[in-house]
Amino acid sequence: MERNVGGLDRIVRSVLGLWLLAVTVAALVAGRRGTAVATGIAAAGLLFNATTQFCGGNYVLGIDTTEASCSRE
Repeated sequence: MERNVGGLDRIVRSVLGLWLLAVTVAALVAGRRGTAVATGIAAAGLLFNATTQFCGGNYVLGIDTTEASCSRE
């Protein structure tokens, strides 16, 4: 997998992923399992993207937000 997530994009995905993880825990405590599952899946996806620096959606759309993409132009 070639990296295509970097810089501000990676930071935003990390922050949103952590926020959704907190929402997941709050939903579990409140007994809202459906909300917890949905937000848990979204959090896992965003944190996976931020950690691996790869996003399948970016790959399909040809988007590259890494610093290396700036030097290629």
